[in-house]
Amino acid sequence: MDDCRPDDVLVCAAGGSMRSGIWGELLSTAAGNRGCVGTIVDGAVRDVAQMTAMGFACFARGTCPLDSQHRQRVVQIDAVVQIDGVRFTPGELVIADVDGVVVVPSAAEEDVLRRAWQKVHDENQVRDAIRAGMNAGQAYERYGVL
Repeated sequence: MDDCRPDDVLVCAAGGSMRSGIWGELLSTAAGNRGCVGTIVDGAVRDVAQMTAMGFACFARGTCPLDSQHRQRVVQIDAVVQIDGVRFTPGELVIADVDGVVVVPSAAEEDVLRRAWQKVHDENQVRDAIRAGMNAGQAYERYGVL
């Protein structure tokens, strides 16, 4: 946590272990103080209410009330890891919300961001049209998005 930089997202590849909560309020506080904005944990976490209250984004397989002391250990940092076949490489763009997690390879970042912003713009137009009374079929015919 002490090496976090602003806007970092920490990825903890724990092999899906539910033996203990490897991340919680204290680590979130330490990482957040360094500018880290969230974590993705391939395993269990604890202190979810506290992390939510502090606005620290945490995505995990589940929860476990046990802390990780003497139960799990860090074996590598700043390394390429895989979670469910998805490769996470340090420095690549990671976007996560309640709908899922996306990793954007550096080589595709500019194109992906451009396309994502275009999609948001198109969906905003469709939403406005539907709110104004257009039916979904007409909106799709006109904008090609639903």
